[in-house]
Amino acid sequence: MVIFPPQCHDTVIPIKRYTSLMATIRILIMLALILSGAIAGPETAGAQMPDALQSGGTARVVAVIDGDTVILDNGRQVRLVGIQAPKLPLGRPGFAKWPLADEAKSALEGLVLGRRVSLGYGGQNIDRHDRLLAHLFTDDGTWVQGALLTAGFARVYSFPDNRALVREMLVHERGSRQTDQGIWSHPYYGVLDPDASARHLDQYALVEGRVTDVAVVRGRTFLNYGPDWQSDFTVSVAARDWQRFEDAGISPDDYPGRRIRVRGWLKSRNGPMIDVTHPEQIEVLSK
Repeated sequence: MVIFPPQCHDTVIPIKRYTSLMATIRILIMLALILSGAIAGPETAGAQMPDALQSGGTARVVAVIDGDTVILDNGRQVRLVGIQAPKLPLGRPGFAKWPLADEAKSALEGLVLGRRVSLGYGGQNIDRHDRLLAHLFTDDGTWVQGALLTAGFARVYSFPDNRALVREMLVHERGSRQTDQGIWSHPYYGVLDPDASARHLDQYALVEGRVTDVAVVRGRTFLNYGPDWQSDFTVSVAARDWQRFEDAGISPDDYPGRRIRVRGWLKSRNGPMIDVTHPEQIEVLSK
């Protein structure tokens, strides 16, 4: 449980307002660094669109819905593919705003609002909500996904049909996570150990731990984190999805005894479990 400090009424700046002010200052500092080129990545100012992407033309951003969704001047919505920013309710009944959602939206506004952007596609380019699934590049060449990950206002969130630049995005995320930038300074987004995973069901999470053994049952591969498969945390890979691991040269025998970081939605199925569909969801941390 996260405990927030109470408001203080006998100081010049109440704690809640002070916290908001400091968050705003951090956003402005990070954006200044990004736009000045002090924070850079594979795609810096003036860079060409990576070969892994197919050009989708240009448009102007006229509105920002949340930290990973924008509206273009042609009326189309774009979901920034490959990342997940803290979520806003957006009219959904009973939906609780995620911590730092407003700050993430502000960060995206500072990068793209009113600016012309280039769209790049690296896989499935339209989702079930008819939103474009694209990487965005500003008119000075800044890769928007990379900038948000570097500033800590998003985390990598990939899909099997849209894997372009995921490895590069993981590098950007790793830097901000190791320095507690943005969302990584808040307990809500902390990396979980396997024992804590059961307390975060129905959340998208990162879980780190050591794989004790691997079992293949009726074609499905299970990475087990403890001796009790009915209660311990487990990673599950369906037979149809394991082909992507084989294509990447990965065998089930590669995981036992290794410490890994896995990301995905935590569900309850014989204990907490994450279903994995592609290799980029698993990072091997040690032998």
